[in-house]
Amino acid sequence: MTQTDLFRLIQQKQSFLCVGLDPDLAKIPRHLHREEDPIFAFNRQIIDATADYCIAYKPNIAFYESLGARGWESLRKTLDYIPNDFFTIADAKRGDIGNTSLRYAHTFFETYNFDSITVAPYMGEDSVTPFLQYAGKWVILLALTSNKGSHDFQHLPVGESQIPLYQQVLKTSQQWGSEEQLMYVVGATQAKKLEEIRKIVPNHFLLVPGVGAQGGSLEEVARYGMNDRCGLLVNSARGIIYASSGEDFAEQAGKAAQQLQQKMAQLLNHFRN
Repeated sequence: MTQTDLFRLIQQKQSFLCVGLDPDLAKIPRHLHREEDPIFAFNRQIIDATADYCIAYKPNIAFYESLGARGWESLRKTLDYIPNDFFTIADAKRGDIGNTSLRYAHTFFETYNFDSITVAPYMGEDSVTPFLQYAGKWVILLALTSNKGSHDFQHLPVGESQIPLYQQVLKTSQQWGSEEQLMYVVGATQAKKLEEIRKIVPNHFLLVPGVGAQGGSLEEVARYGMNDRCGLLVNSARGIIYASSGEDFAEQAGKAAQQLQQKMAQLLNHFRN
């Protein structure tokens, strides 16, 4: 899926919403535990309820691989169920060198046929380039994350110019791949930094988690991060998929997704006109 394809989807749906599929057996509604595959049963109903309002789905791989073989099978069934015209993100945060990265890339781009994968840049170019060898696939590089620990390293001054490390990641990584291959993760709780980030990567798509349950402001993300083609994928997981813990969980998830989509439509018209 190209940048143009993503922009067309955003225009068609008036949405830049990505739904995080992070199913926790301890949190999904109790009645689903009677199903043969509770994880897939949960995901299927979430997808059915939210498909009209989003353009992407992002399974966090930890929620699947922690269950062993049955979790990987739930993931496969989930991916098979997602319609082909949605952008899919493997939130795996992989990053290693040589043949190890090649195997990770093969896993998520060939075995599971994701459109993209989140990758940690700490080990540098040779840990990222194996993922960039796949035509039509995307690497979403961690740049500035929402968690408290992001201040441990990401804001440290580096190099002769003493710019923050996350800005050096943005600058250096552009030598590895094009804006049709690379996106960046920028947490919604760091929204005001988006203005600086857009000066470095004006045309790249940004994946922005942290809106909703983590406290990020959708309006601030749009104000500081939107470019002339939107250029944003805003992820919400807990605020949508756990909007209810009862038998109406899918209905409430749909309502939560619709509310975000309606706000996004307003922001698209406001900040791009």
